[in-house]
Amino acid sequence: MPAREMRMEMFLGALLKRDFSRAKGHLEKLQKMAGSDEWGRGYGKAINGFMSAIKDNDPNSLIVQLISEHDRKKAEKLLEHFQGILEHEFRDEYEKGYYTAWVEFLRAYLSQKTLS
Repeated sequence: MPAREMRMEMFLGALLKRDFSRAKGHLEKLQKMAGSDEWGRGYGKAINGFMSAIKDNDPNSLIVQLISEHDRKKAEKLLEHFQGILEHEFRDEYEKGYYTAWVEFLRAYLSQKTLS
């Protein structure tokens, strides 16, 4: 498993435990791995959004709904949808980074034993 995907699993684990100080450490490492170009900025925007929404427990947030519902089918549909978006040639690098973060997050989420 690539290092960034392993880090995403650790980030997700910390978020699920609501351990925001540990999640912040993983987030910073993920951002460093992603870089500061357009792709990396899109990726960073997504992961910062994940953390903010979960920290604020925003009920309108897709990520909070996903985590609270434990709905494997919904997560699988979202993963398929976001993977499809990444295949669009007209997407810019920022969008590709943003949706790559979603894909990696959803893969980590779907690998959780509690969803089995």
